Amino acid sequence: MSVWRKLGEIAEFVNGRAFKPDEWEESGVPIIRIQNLNDESKSFNYTTKKLPDTFKVNTGDILFSWSGTPGTSFGCFRWSRETGWLNQHIFNVKFKNDNIFSEYFIRSVNSQLGKIIDQAHGGVGLKHITKKKLLEIEIPLPSLPEQKRIAAILDAADALRNQRRQSITELDLLLQSTFLEMFGDPVENPKGWEMCKLEVIANKITDGTHKTPIYTESGIEFLSAKDIKNSKVQWGTGKFISQEEHNQLIKRCNPEMGDVLMAKSGSLGAVAIIDKNHEFSLFESLCLIKSRKELIDANFLLAMLSNTSMQKHLLEKNKGVAIKHLHLVDIRNLIILLPSLNEQQHFVSFSKAIERQKTRLQAHLAELDTLFASLQQRAFNGEL
Repeated sequence: MSVWRKLGEIAEFVNGRAFKPDEWEESGVPIIRIQNLNDESKSFNYTTKKLPDTFKVNTGDILFSWSGTPGTSFGCFRWSRETGWLNQHIFNVKFKNDNIFSEYFIRSVNSQLGKIIDQAHGGVGLKHITKKKLLEIEIPLPSLPEQKRIAAILDAADALRNQRRQSITELDLLLQSTFLEMFGDPVENPKGWEMCKLEVIANKITDGTHKTPIYTESGIEFLSAKDIKNSKVQWGTGKFISQEEHNQLIKRCNPEMGDVLMAKSGSLGAVAIIDKNHEFSLFESLCLIKSRKELIDANFLLAMLSNTSMQKHLLEKNKGVAIKHLHLVDIRNLIILLPSLNEQQHFVSFSKAIERQKTRLQAHLAELDTLFASLQQRAFNGEL
């Protein structure tokens, strides 16, 4: 049976340094910020300042972000990149003895994130927990051999999940490379396809209501930009408006199955096809594109608008300065490729085959996620 121990009994939690923006430099030693913990695509800030070793992070160190977004940047991480200086809002975890297996500790702490978040303060997304409250959180601490056994089981189960995620990513990359092979870069147009403004192939390009609606407990579903993820509409928003208000809104913006949605703010440029015959309305953060089916296949349009080069072209001003909001005039004037419908549909047939395979893998991943959650619950309840 495991003994439950407070985190403060197990380890010291050493806070990072409060670097000021004027201390950031183009080169030197990396400053490890919250954004660097789980996303290697995020670039470092650097400094040439000489600092106490207290703030040094080495490869393999365990870090705890005590400020961030639950599910992404809030929690326990192993640092796998180069040596750097630790920024504020992150603790470097230093065990007080050798009876702790680090992989077990990370998984055990993260299994308690629900309790940790309950002790945190902040808004809906961003959370913060004080050091005093964090050190009072308890985790089960069995013998060292038992910690290693549990960690090995969870590592094996997690490896299967990562394999499925990697397979899904590879399918996405295959689809992108196939598009480029067939049509080339949609901005540079090296293959010389006919081109036109987006508004030419659309019966309507508009956006949702600019007025915050009156939300109701039930009724007609209401979508905004945050409900477009991974090129899919995430139904079940939990936000509703009345039938009467919906009837007024669809006079100008009437989304229907097969139409394309694009995020104008928030997750800028995210696109999805409406895949459900479902009554709903839109907020102004979403643009509605009603394509002319005799000119363009919506699935081809989705692939073209999702293309990395097209996204970069769409989301940057002429001088390359990133923008925070897309305007309808920019979307309407976007220059796109217009191959023949026959050529478009060759690609769409391939993309649908890829999508079917992704759906199978995603279903399997969901099963593995359920299995992992069950194993984790049993492991830290002493039942594994």
